[in-house]
Amino acid sequence: MVKRKGRRNKKYLGARSHGRGNVKNGRGAGDRGGRGNAGLCKHRGSLIAKIDKDYFGKGSRGFVNPAKAKKKPVVHLYDINQKAMKGKLEKKGDKFIFQFNGKVLATGTVTVPLSITASEWSKRTEEKVKAAGGEMTKSEAK
Repeated sequence: MVKRKGRRNKKYLGARSHGRGNVKNGRGAGDRGGRGNAGLCKHRGSLIAKIDKDYFGKGSRGFVNPAKAKKKPVVHLYDINQKAMKGKLEKKGDKFIFQFNGKVLATGTVTVPLSITASEWSKRTEEKVKAAGGEMTKSEAK
């Protein structure tokens, strides 16, 4: 006849607690800190910190604070026009030359012809500059 496997808890025969301390500790899931994912932010926090760092959504995805996000530099037509009027811009021919590595916005009016070189600008900016006899050119990406 084939010999059957012996009992696995042969070591604990005659013992009440089977190595779990007090007899009460073997009841329910209280001895192991809860079932499943219970206590991941409490008593099993170090387990999550070691094994699954993105469990609470602090990994590569999630909320990005807009206040800390990098913003493009911005200049307004009003500021450019003021610099041209005060003579702080270089003049070639009849146009004042302004170079800027950022976005030009259309706040203000243009009273002198400007030659603006920028990485980007709004539609209204281009309309205002051309109406004053100026031109807009795209700067090369670095």
